[in-house]
Amino acid sequence: MSPSDATALPARPDRIFDRADEWTDLVAFAQDPRPGPTLALVSGQRRQGKTFLLEAVSRATDGFYFDGQAAAEAESLRRFAERLAAHTGAESVPHWHGWDEAAQALLVLGDERPAPVIIDDFPELVGHSPALPSVLHAAFARVHQERPHNRTRLILSGASPAVIHRLFAGPSSLHGLASLELAMRPFGFRKAARFWGIRAPRLAVQVHAVVGGTPAYRGDLVCDDAPAGPDDFDAWVCRTVLNPRVPLFWEARHLLEQEGDYADRALCHSVLVAIAGGRSTPGGIADRLGASLHDVSHVLAVMHKHGLLYGEPDAFRPRLTRYRIAEPLLAFEHAVAWPHRAALEQEEAPAVWRRIRPVFDATVAAPHFAQLCRDWATQYAVWDTFGGEPTTAVRGTVPDPEEGTRLDAEVVVRGMADGRPGVLLSVGLARWNEIMDAPHLARLRRILALLTASGEDIGQVVPACYSGVGFGPELRAAEAKGEVLLIGTDRLYHGD
Repeated sequence: MSPSDATALPARPDRIFDRADEWTDLVAFAQDPRPGPTLALVSGQRRQGKTFLLEAVSRATDGFYFDGQAAAEAESLRRFAERLAAHTGAESVPHWHGWDEAAQALLVLGDERPAPVIIDDFPELVGHSPALPSVLHAAFARVHQERPHNRTRLILSGASPAVIHRLFAGPSSLHGLASLELAMRPFGFRKAARFWGIRAPRLAVQVHAVVGGTPAYRGDLVCDDAPAGPDDFDAWVCRTVLNPRVPLFWEARHLLEQEGDYADRALCHSVLVAIAGGRSTPGGIADRLGASLHDVSHVLAVMHKHGLLYGEPDAFRPRLTRYRIAEPLLAFEHAVAWPHRAALEQEEAPAVWRRIRPVFDATVAAPHFAQLCRDWATQYAVWDTFGGEPTTAVRGTVPDPEEGTRLDAEVVVRGMADGRPGVLLSVGLARWNEIMDAPHLARLRRILALLTASGEDIGQVVPACYSGVGFGPELRAAEAKGEVLLIGTDRLYHGD
């Protein structure tokens, strides 16, 4: 069987939503008949369904599965030995003095057939056994030399790619042995809407602004409670993410604690509050907090490394990096829940939510909608939309000397056109709660005039307006003349 021969692979269980590519890659790796032990690395932030998928792969391929836990080395070895004895049907449980003996016993499984060996939460084991990556590397080397026909298929799973790569750095790196590296990511906004069973695009944006595309947030953390429709969104927020009796209420505050060690958690939270409140540059964040730029930059670098923040260059000032919170639930927490935690603990959630709902619309839903518009531009817009192949879509800021201010463009698209990379394809405004009309087109034209004055080539630029509530008659007339591209939530979720 060829590893790419999907027709010979076990069918993906119906209970696994999507993840078809990940399933195919992992099962093909697990059943690869070619000689030689091989290694796969699976990474992804918490709650993305890694364990759920790996357990299903193990069952489908008759593999050995072990869930790593933070425990003393002796305890982990004991649990490992018990699981392996149960898997092989051994009459007695082996007693190992170290991971080198356990590794040898594991690799024997592949002497007769392709044998999947899955170690989930591998970094938890390494935390109490730092030499484990080197031990596995040495065991692999011995098997390659002494038993070249061995077909152990070792799958190691952990948190972010950065964590996995750091574990395997150094002279005895396992990283060079990996023939498959797979990252489990949150569902994109369209898949997330299907996963939650949401058909109304505006409701889909609102829910995604709270929980993003993390699968476990629907099942484990809200007990499958999804909004019944657009009119149920406010009540859903109150009975889930603002309800202390529901696990989702506590999830955001655990993210920082479980994604790494931070020297100053208070500053981390303050930085997140500043970003959630609209400050996106290191200087702006430091100014908001009254903290040193050095300290803020260090915290930003740490959280970026752990995948909690994205750093992106400004569309028109590439040396200026803007940060945004990677996990929507974390943004919701620090924009809405964190600043109002005392009130939420003293009052009924609906009363508090009525007061802070405008904060949600302005600081959570609006920037999230703009990000979904950028995602749409690079992931779903066809070539004809912008007259080129979009490659990047970011926010851009243009100084306006006459007014002594700066003008923001939320969706600035660059890409390939006529064989030229980096061509400016589109400049767009995104408004979540505004009906857009002639003044917005005038603002776009002012931005384009300023870009022309600065030397930017706007010859292929398509002006665009993205709205969460609709467009006025003058803007519709301009669209009919080909003067502007209009994108609403229906097209965001269903069009190209």
